[in-house]
Amino acid sequence: MTLHPDRRQFVATSTAAMLAACAAPLVRKRAASDLIIRGGTVFDGSGAAGVELDVAMTAGRITAIGRNLAERGTEEIDARGLAVAPGFIDIHSHGDGNLEEDPRQETLIRQGLTTIVVGQDGSSRAPRARARTSGAEPGEESAQSFGAVFDAINKVQPSVNIASMIGLGSVRAAVVGEDDRPATPTEMARMVAMVQQALAQGACGASSGLEYTPGAFAPLGELIDLCKPLAGRNLPYATHMRNEDDQLLDAIDESIAVARGAKCRLQVSHLKTQGPRNWNKLDAAFARIMDARKAGIDAAFDRYPYIAYQTGLSNLFPVWSKDGGTAAFLAKLTAQGSALRIRAEAIGKADLIGGWDNVLIASARAAQDKPAEGKRLGAYAKSIGADPYDLSVAMLQRNNGSVGMVGFAMSEENLDRILAHQFGMVCSDGGSFAIDGPTRRGSPHPRGAGSFPRVIAKYVRERKALTLEQAIHKMTALPASRVGLNDRGRLLVGQAADVVVFDAAKIADTATYEQPFSYPLGINVVIVNGVVALRDGQRSAQRTGRAIKPG
Repeated sequence: MTLHPDRRQFVATSTAAMLAACAAPLVRKRAASDLIIRGGTVFDGSGAAGVELDVAMTAGRITAIGRNLAERGTEEIDARGLAVAPGFIDIHSHGDGNLEEDPRQETLIRQGLTTIVVGQDGSSRAPRARARTSGAEPGEESAQSFGAVFDAINKVQPSVNIASMIGLGSVRAAVVGEDDRPATPTEMARMVAMVQQALAQGACGASSGLEYTPGAFAPLGELIDLCKPLAGRNLPYATHMRNEDDQLLDAIDESIAVARGAKCRLQVSHLKTQGPRNWNKLDAAFARIMDARKAGIDAAFDRYPYIAYQTGLSNLFPVWSKDGGTAAFLAKLTAQGSALRIRAEAIGKADLIGGWDNVLIASARAAQDKPAEGKRLGAYAKSIGADPYDLSVAMLQRNNGSVGMVGFAMSEENLDRILAHQFGMVCSDGGSFAIDGPTRRGSPHPRGAGSFPRVIAKYVRERKALTLEQAIHKMTALPASRVGLNDRGRLLVGQAADVVVFDAAKIADTATYEQPFSYPLGINVVIVNGVVALRDGQRSAQRTGRAIKPG
């Protein structure tokens, strides 16, 4: 039978319509996104209040944000009643310290962290100084480039993203060594070249640790010259200042002088007023930072939410005694010409923070000193019939100078103000560990497990020092902007899909100084580069963090 042309057109049109009708339900059900978070209160990281929205992501990027998104996801998460925020960014972390040992990075993921910034306090993975060989020129043995560092991080497959500064102490150690002397012009040229190379390969700033050797031996002019390459890239000089107690204000002045001379950004690391007699200096510290900003210096700071710091026990001992390295330092502790002077200065430092019972031993390698871990040094010394200073010296000698300590020295009221300040942001200054496996050892500072939940639980909910949206801003967009991570820290279309979902009423830290191996509560979901890393307490076997660079 031959159809009339009009009839043929009708059949064709009807058939097409029928096929379209049959296909339509399939089209509506087909996944348009890898993952959609539904109905949560979205805090975009800008400091704005939260709004109930859906967030869709595909191939590691945020693809849509809106109310009741019509598309479907391969995986969907119901976030009604929960906060949805950019993944937290730790601007001052030591979370790569045992990365090869345990790349799970449990205490980082379980805090809601998706990015950490390492290479802090003047120490970074590159450059590293090899053992000097006979006839070698200083600096010839410096090993490993930042490109190689990033390749090694990616090979390990971390759980979180890792950005890194170049440590100026590591640079000095590689070129000058452990001696207290100025660098020669040739050495300065080598050190500047190392900084330039690291920045070209993806370092996100430069850091100093001026209470630690050999960084403590660097004069102002050296710091300025090493920071000048930062200016053209708009990256910061992050400094653990030369002093955080009696000479705090002088140390801030020096930090500002470095940034002024180098024309770079300034990030004061873990700002604190250490020791009760210095607690009243916070107003003056703030005033110096604000005056620097008025003068055109982009100055800011960070802080962890605890009143105790963590460092090495050797940090109670004077910098001058460490000239020449660890072996020389240990010899001076008992040498006739130096022992009494060192003793007086170390006891004075302990007195400044309130005495030996304000020193908690965090870690020791020697079997004889393992019982001291997690104990206050004064009380422990008394329990074994020892003088606390003499015990400190003996422990340092038995452990080749490497004994970890926690010092209780800061004011809770000052901490409220530091966290709430418009140019303050949140950090942990902590490492990564787990409640099981090779990194469960010693007695680490609880900040490594609880800093970011603690800010919300204690300083938002309990002490009301800042609002939830302010806290999230200080954990996300603000730190990202400081180190040039332009595609992170915000929930915006096109940004990297790093997301944390949490219960703002229940989020809390549980780690303590006595029991640090305890994970926080209230973190429901953590997404790293578009892949769920944690959901309802269960870890994914897949690790999707990577080395990241500014820009």
